[in-house]
Amino acid sequence: MPYPEGHKLKVRGRIIESAAKAFRANGIRDISVPFIMKGAGLTHGGFYAHFSNKDQLISETCHYAVSDTLSLLQKAAEQARGESRVETVIHYYLSKEHRDHMEIGCIFPALSSEVARASQAIRRVYTSELQRMIDFLSELADIDTATGSALLGILVGTLLLARSVDDPLLSDSLLAAGKQQAIRLVQAKH
Repeated sequence: MPYPEGHKLKVRGRIIESAAKAFRANGIRDISVPFIMKGAGLTHGGFYAHFSNKDQLISETCHYAVSDTLSLLQKAAEQARGESRVETVIHYYLSKEHRDHMEIGCIFPALSSEVARASQAIRRVYTSELQRMIDFLSELADIDTATGSALLGILVGTLLLARSVDDPLLSDSLLAAGKQQAIRLVQAKH
């Protein structure tokens, strides 16, 4: 009996969702194809029916994860009440919830150190996705892309550090300081 129309695309989507969750939480180096396939409820033998190699999966997952994050940030911006849309996004990005749920958060803090040593194809996709995030923040805040790049650096760096320490008070303090500096940066440009 043949599979229904769109079955292969749905399965591919499940694999990418599983990979996004795994890569966000654990990075790319230590995550195996069998682990990703198991997370999608599949056996690892079917992987090559959907992807030519792990690099292709990483590239497509990076695009998917950034699209997912941009969607969440856009929703946060649309709910701004009493502060600017970009300030609402800053508060959302540097929240305890975002810090504590890596598996559904922004992929940049999880992958940045590894991508520097990845293949050129992965670095190309990562660069494109990073530029997409910079463009989103720059447009949202009505700032130039150099300032948007600095803003993204503050956000990603702060989140990475806040996730890395084992002292909850220091972690909270890092989030608060990052929010304060990110908002100052944006306000200085207006």
